Amino acid sequence: MTGTDAIATLRKMEEADLPAVLAIERRAYPFPWSEGIFRDCLRAGYACHVAEVAGGIIGYGVVSIAAGESHVLNLCMHPDRRRQGHGATMLHFLMEEARKRGARCMLLEVRASNSSAIRLYRKFGFNETGMRRGYYPAQGGREDAVLFACDFL
Repeated sequence: MTGTDAIATLRKMEEADLPAVLAIERRAYPFPWSEGIFRDCLRAGYACHVAEVAGGIIGYGVVSIAAGESHVLNLCMHPDRRRQGHGATMLHFLMEEARKRGARCMLLEVRASNSSAIRLYRKFGFNETGMRRGYYPAQGGREDAVLFACDFL
């Protein structure tokens, strides 16, 4: 997969998308989600969307929305498609989807080492609210998660 400036189309994720989504997940993370987790998110009715260009799916986002809150569970772009604005486009889309479904805020956690994602979330008005020590599995141990929240005004 090569990087281009092509504008991605966002659409609902379908079960048929899972092989492409899983390929990206496995390439992007040392401890990827399983197919079962993605299937459970689809069955639960979470806001699950993919970003695609002519060459296929390049990323995805999964958000749970309930009781006036939304929670980003997974937001990922193919490593070859990062720093092209696709993650920002997906995040904006997911925030709007959450608002439409009645959410008053969006929450998330991110690896403390993921400085690119942290910059993106801050750019979109997320504020750091705390830390979960040892939240994520990591090579040789555990990694902290930084907690973020964004209120929708």
